[in-house]
Amino acid sequence: MSNTSRFVASAVVVLALASVLAFVASHRKAGPTGAAQEAAAPAASVAAPAPRPAVAVVPAGSGLDAIRRGAELDKEIAPPPMARVENTDIRRNRAYPMQPPTIPHSIDNYQIDRNSNRCMLCHARANADKFQAPPVSVTHYMDRDDQFLATISPRRYFCNQCHVVQTDAQPLVANGFKDIDTVLSEPNKAN
Repeated sequence: MSNTSRFVASAVVVLALASVLAFVASHRKAGPTGAAQEAAAPAASVAAPAPRPAVAVVPAGSGLDAIRRGAELDKEIAPPPMARVENTDIRRNRAYPMQPPTIPHSIDNYQIDRNSNRCMLCHARANADKFQAPPVSVTHYMDRDDQFLATISPRRYFCNQCHVVQTDAQPLVANGFKDIDTVLSEPNKAN
């Protein structure tokens, strides 16, 4: 018997075992059926304990802040309005080094898939001057071994995996983040 036929035979055995295990597991979750279910019914009705009342995880009257906007857990609330895209073409400052810049314009109906990337029409190095757009960083032309490529690296091709559109959304939770320049410019409070 050749190595290939042994491999195929062992793969068939493994698949058969996996099928049997999946069948058994699904019937355990679903419980008995047919005559077995009818035979088990009287025993189940005798042994079934009375249902217990649900225990509240959050004390009555207390709400959740921020995401639930103070609503109690058992209440349905209207969703907040969608944040509007800031379509001003004014770039925001970055909060920390190496932060991906946010997109200062709408990208509705932009096609970004394996066949086309609408962002590159304006942001490709060859077109950036013509469209007055910032060119894509040189890091986007490097592979994972830091070798430069002629085109955008496949791992940097899908822009919205890192870059998001600027909106007027309010923060859901308070944030006291200060960038390093702000921290260094504050007077020393220790003295």
